[in-house]
Amino acid sequence: MALENVSRVTEFILLGLSDTRELQVFFFTFFLLAYAMVLLGNLLIIVTVRTDPKLSSPMYFLLCNLSFIDICCTSVTSPRMLVDLLSQRKAIAFEDCIAQLFFLHFVGTSQMFLLTAMAYDRYTAICKPLHYTAIMSRRVCWALVLACWAGGLLHSIVHTLLTIQLPFCGPNKINNYFCDVPPVIQLACTDIYVTERLIASNSCLVSLLCFSALVTSYVFILVTIRVRFTEGHWKALSTCASHAMVVTLFFAPCIFSYLLSFSTFPSNKPVCMIYTVFSPAMNPLIYTLRNNEVKVSMWKLWKRCRVC
Repeated sequence: MALENVSRVTEFILLGLSDTRELQVFFFTFFLLAYAMVLLGNLLIIVTVRTDPKLSSPMYFLLCNLSFIDICCTSVTSPRMLVDLLSQRKAIAFEDCIAQLFFLHFVGTSQMFLLTAMAYDRYTAICKPLHYTAIMSRRVCWALVLACWAGGLLHSIVHTLLTIQLPFCGPNKINNYFCDVPPVIQLACTDIYVTERLIASNSCLVSLLCFSALVTSYVFILVTIRVRFTEGHWKALSTCASHAMVVTLFFAPCIFSYLLSFSTFPSNKPVCMIYTVFSPAMNPLIYTLRNNEVKVSMWKLWKRCRVC
């Protein structure tokens, strides 16, 4: 039968995390608390940075933007997942599915670029401390942030266009709790070899460029600290350790997930949970518990709120 005579898929069925009602209730409670933790923790960082003049450095400006991206990233998938956990039929319209994967890659890739920009900020602060203020001016910081969002938008547009040009005529069941490019294009009723290679190449290129820049920054940082080690460098190294933890939590599951997405691996839902829920929830804890300035500012904010 010709493809033009086959009815187009109008919705997808998300298989979700479990078919057992007890597990669905457990997952709903757990992920509702995790989502609330993401919102409250990252909003607290944003409010703290915005209200304390002492946290006006480029590092905290970028951290504030990272918190905003974390909120956006988990908000793309978590609300839909929570609704589906309480629903009998987990259907999502074709247009909504495409919109979800578009915003997922838009925000996720922007976060990848922003983490790279944060590594450059740490490199400049440690390796070029005398020129740090001039290099990381407010204008440069805004340019870096806008470049991160622009890069994420371009990357997401490419992925989305490669996906929507495929014909979908069934089956329509996605073995995950959200729409992503790899599981969606697997449902196309045509040969997707070329599309797979293009999407994989695009993702690998972005990931390798960002990862190479991150590794290069930390190599220069370690060499500089080894040559001249002061108390200020120790403080900067502690900040770098927090950043490295965040990078590991985000990059490792993303790379692992996409390496397996186009293979015969049955499901990567546990890996997806790390970068869609767990990582955004842990980022506020990582930065606040290892940063005395942020903790002190939060305590001052709390005392002001109590007085009010």
